[in-house]
Amino acid sequence: MHKIITVAALAGSMAVTGLAVSPAAQATTQATQTSTQSNGTNWGKFFSSDHKAYTFGKTWKSGGKVYTKWYGVDKKGGKKGWVWFEFYQNGSWHKFNRSWDGKVVGAWNGRGIKKVYTFTCWAGKFDNCGKKYRIY
Repeated sequence: MHKIITVAALAGSMAVTGLAVSPAAQATTQATQTSTQSNGTNWGKFFSSDHKAYTFGKTWKSGGKVYTKWYGVDKKGGKKGWVWFEFYQNGSWHKFNRSWDGKVVGAWNGRGIKKVYTFTCWAGKFDNCGKKYRIY
């Protein structure tokens, strides 16, 4: 009987520990799950590390192509915001970036894309870059 209580207490403490860690894990899992839905997913606001620029948008799959529509906002004038996209297509990784000053809307698409990641920088292609996120 004592062993059963010990095992139950241990399992209960593991469950509580799992709950304490799980919000971040759940958010990551949820983002991955929603990015695979056929109707697409809205993503962002993904900020540069200094929070002076951010991007947001939507990624979806239709007719064998993956589409991404994105919006960039540069909250401080004088320097550019940069958005980077890294994607796995037809067996290899590719990446590109776009810059803007102020506000901008952009879009791109491609066939054979399996994964897409994005991040935002401000004041230079490689400066003040924020966290990388999977959007598809």
